[in-house]
Amino acid sequence: MPELPEVEVVRVGLAAHVAGRTVRDVTVLHDRAIRRHAEGPADFAGRLAGVTIEAARRRGKYLWLDLAHGEAVIAHLGMSGQMLVQPADVPDEKHLRVRVRFADGGPELRFVDQRTFGGLALDELVEVDGDSVPRTIAHIARDPMDPKFDLEAAVRALRARRTEAKRALLDQTLVSGIGNIYADEALWRSKLHWARPTEKLTAAQGRTLLGAATDVMAQALKVGGTSFDALYVNVNGESGYFSRTLQAYGREGEPCTRCATPIKRESFMNRSSHFCPRCQRRAR
Repeated sequence: MPELPEVEVVRVGLAAHVAGRTVRDVTVLHDRAIRRHAEGPADFAGRLAGVTIEAARRRGKYLWLDLAHGEAVIAHLGMSGQMLVQPADVPDEKHLRVRVRFADGGPELRFVDQRTFGGLALDELVEVDGDSVPRTIAHIARDPMDPKFDLEAAVRALRARRTEAKRALLDQTLVSGIGNIYADEALWRSKLHWARPTEKLTAAQGRTLLGAATDVMAQALKVGGTSFDALYVNVNGESGYFSRTLQAYGREGEPCTRCATPIKRESFMNRSSHFCPRCQRRAR
C-alpha cells in the first residue's frame, strides 16, 4: 500500500492537472471501484457531472479531491490503485475502472486498479481542527509533514500508549502517514528496536523517532516515493526510486551500513520488520 510520500506525489500531480477543472461526465467501468459509494455507479457519476474540482488534498496516506459543493471524492489507492492523467486519445489501460472527462476537453482522469482493492467514493466535508476533511477520515491524526503538526503533543501521546514502538508509529489515529517501510527506516535511524515499549521511550527518543520518520519521508518525497513493483506510479505513470537508498526495509541478510551486522527480518502483524540486531537491540 502506498505511504505518505507516494500519496503526496500523486496529490501534487492531481493539483497541477485536475484542480480548477469542471467535470463533464464520469464513466464507471467496474462497479467494485465505487463499492464504498453506497448509492451506486449512476449516483456517483450523476453527482459529479458539472461539478468543479477545487483542490487535491491529503492527510497522512488519505487522498481526496475537494468539490465546489462541499463534498469530496476520496481516492482509496489500496494495493495497486493509480490516478492517471491521460490525453483522451491514449488507449485505455488494461485495468481502467473509472474515467473522468472534463468540460475543457483536455486530458482526462483515469482510475486504474489491477487488484481492485482500491476505489473512489463521495463523502461530506467536515471541519476538524480548523481543516475541512472527509467525514470518514475525521479521526485520522495529522502527519509529521503537516505544517500544523504538534511534535510535543505527538511525543506525549506516543509515550502514553502501552504498546510497541512500531505499532504506535503505524497507528493512524496517533500519527498519520507512516507505513511499514518508513517505520522500519525511522526505527533504524533512531537505533530503536521495533518492539521497544512506548512507555519506556524518553521524550528525547520520541522526538528523535518522529523526527527520523519526517526526514526519511521528506527524502523519499524528493525522488517520488518508494517503488518495489510496477503498480505504484504518479499521475504521469512514473515510478519512485527511494527504494535504492533504504537502510533496513527489504535488506534481510545484507550488511548494516553502520556496523556491517546482517539486517534481520522478523514477522510483525502479518508483515515484516527489518532491523539491525546490533544497532537496534531489543530492550530488556
